[in-house]
Amino acid sequence: MGKIVVVEHLSLDGVMQAPALPDEDVRGGFAHGGWAVPGNDEVMGSEMGKGMGRDGGILLGRRTYLGLHAYWPHQKDNPYTDALNRARKYVVTTTMRELPWENSVLVEDVGGVERIEEDLTVIGSGVLVRELMRRGLVDEWLLMIHPRVLGTGQRLFEEVAVDMRLVGSVVTTTGVVIATYRKREEA
Repeated sequence: MGKIVVVEHLSLDGVMQAPALPDEDVRGGFAHGGWAVPGNDEVMGSEMGKGMGRDGGILLGRRTYLGLHAYWPHQKDNPYTDALNRARKYVVTTTMRELPWENSVLVEDVGGVERIEEDLTVIGSGVLVRELMRRGLVDEWLLMIHPRVLGTGQRLFEEVAVDMRLVGSVVTTTGVVIATYRKREEA
């Protein structure tokens, strides 16, 4: 199995739900969609660009896959569209049988992730990430921690315990802390 890196936007109170768009994920009556957008700046763009150059595939849950597919293939003249289209996208889903986006691979359950040989980056996909953490499969977290408290919404670290060590950090001009953590190996 390859290395698994989780990339997430988080509020200070750990909310990861719907960081990009107002209607991205309104489950549970979540009304703060798009909350992370004001934190974007050139520093964040540069740091995320480094990750786009990383080898390996992208691991996604069904909801995140469909959201990304609805938006990115239709964007023109930017490096993210080309990178996402070219990347192998592994999609963990029990409800879909056909995947519409080029270079997409169906993974029928979380156990199937352990059979993937290449390194993987997980974007969004909260349900999937929490299950990967429960199974001890996440090696690294790249967390963009925004200086906002939302009070409601799905949190990344719900009902899961993880011991990590900080291996790098960058602060953006908007006050977002981009922190890289790795799984703490037991002594």
